[in-house]
Amino acid sequence: MRVEEWRSQSKRGTLELCILLMIEKRERYGYELISELEKRPVLAAKESTIYPLLRRLLGEGLLSSCWRESAEGLPPRKYYSLTNTGQTYLQTISAVWEDLSAAIQEIKEA
Repeated sequence: MRVEEWRSQSKRGTLELCILLMIEKRERYGYELISELEKRPVLAAKESTIYPLLRRLLGEGLLSSCWRESAEGLPPRKYYSLTNTGQTYLQTISAVWEDLSAAIQEIKEA
């Protein structure tokens, strides 16, 4: 169905923005990001979506990562944080998002 295709396409860029926003607040590990997104069903995404996105953001130099031991005795977790480049990118796409949201709202109210 066409609606599902549109939803999927619009969700891609939105997920990137949301992940960067969450990591900006504090370092996060992959499963933590997935769990946080699941609290908002419209943003829920599977591991097969999130981990490739994290690898891409790492490859583009927007994120850095490090392994840390878990306090609960679980296996080590890979934590992600924003690089300076990532912070600049996030500021830019956040501004674009705000402009886009405002323009859509104007159209809705026109």
